[in-house]
Amino acid sequence: QVQLVESGGGLVQAGGSLRVSCAASGTIFSINTMRWYRQAPGKQRELVAVITSGGLTDYANSVKGRFTISRDNAKNMVYLQMNSLKPEDTAVYYCNANVRRYLGGSFDGYWGQGTQVTVSS
Repeated sequence: QVQLVESGGGLVQAGGSLRVSCAASGTIFSINTMRWYRQAPGKQRELVAVITSGGLTDYANSVKGRFTISRDNAKNMVYLQMNSLKPEDTAVYYCNANVRRYLGGSFDGYWGQGTQVTVSS
């Protein structure tokens, strides 16, 4: 089994910063793409940021220049540094990872349980 556990969410004022983390554990041979999604109340889950195993990144237009995704391959962790936060960034943030559990196995997608980020105005 593979578990993804997010941490670091909380309440912050508009203009502030927060970093959320996601730790992958269990039977892991390798992880390729890791992603952060978010879901606000009454809205669909949306992709926020992506990072490949080689460190290539991409971001939703709404967070470009404010959010930075990074990863530590040795620790099987992914981070999302969020700066200049806005009330519209309020959401549950989920990490997602494509994990290969065994040599020669396929990559399967796994999700964390989410961490709440609330930005007050």
